[in-house]
Amino acid sequence: MKILNPDLKKTNTEQVHRNWTQTAAFLCLRLSLIVVFLILMVILYDITKKGIGVISWLFLTEAPRTGMTEGGIFPAIVGTFYVTLIATLVAVPLGIITAIYLNEYALQGRLNRLIRISLRNMAGVPSIVFGLFGVALFVQRMGFRPSLLAAGMTLGLLTLPVTVTAAEEALKAVPKSYREGGLALGATKWQMVKSLVLPPAVPGMLTGVILGLSRAAGETAPILFTGAAFFLPYLPDSPFSQFMALPYHLFILATQHHDISGVRPLAYGTAFVLLVLVFMLNLSAVLLRYRYRKQIKQF
Repeated sequence: MKILNPDLKKTNTEQVHRNWTQTAAFLCLRLSLIVVFLILMVILYDITKKGIGVISWLFLTEAPRTGMTEGGIFPAIVGTFYVTLIATLVAVPLGIITAIYLNEYALQGRLNRLIRISLRNMAGVPSIVFGLFGVALFVQRMGFRPSLLAAGMTLGLLTLPVTVTAAEEALKAVPKSYREGGLALGATKWQMVKSLVLPPAVPGMLTGVILGLSRAAGETAPILFTGAAFFLPYLPDSPFSQFMALPYHLFILATQHHDISGVRPLAYGTAFVLLVLVFMLNLSAVLLRYRYRKQIKQF
């Protein structure tokens, strides 16, 4: 008579249970991915279908006319480019320098953890709060008036936590052996960081920076009070000029215009252009990451 080992039977039962649990978990993940992808495709299809018919050379190169019921969105495109550029000049140097200090130089103690927690909490602050802060600091306190400079610096502060976090995670991904080897060969701390740590971390840094800036390019609330104008059929001539921007232009066309139904095609066209701009920023992140990874492998 064959006697089964109870421990072996229990082990087989646990293994089957684990396999079923793993299969169910992967199935849920795949279903979630499919649902998110389908929702994204529906949104993109709707905007593309209703907005691509408006796109023309005149729409992209002319200024708005007749209360934004005619003409194009060229000043809004230029204003979006300028304000995103200023945000880049603010967020990228400060973010990368802060990440290098926190990860490579600062003592790993309570203060360092507090700074990291504060940065992560700042990343979750609503954008309207950054807009009000920008009004209080840049517009009123520093006297920049509603302008490109005030709006760009506000967007820079908005993307700063994301930039710092992405840059620090990229630095953490570099093996410790790189640092130890550089210091063992007699390099100073900065020489080691500059030559051995930063090059492998650049792809991750660039990805985080550009993804953060692509989010900033689509924000309305931070520029609502700090410089965006309702109707300016000319280009800004200085950093202290007001400007039009695609997100704010779309907001007005969709919610505040006196003829919302009449300008709805223009709103869809503006949304399509904004999506293309964000897509190009994200694509540039992928291409830059691929290029730097290729260079590092060759090195």
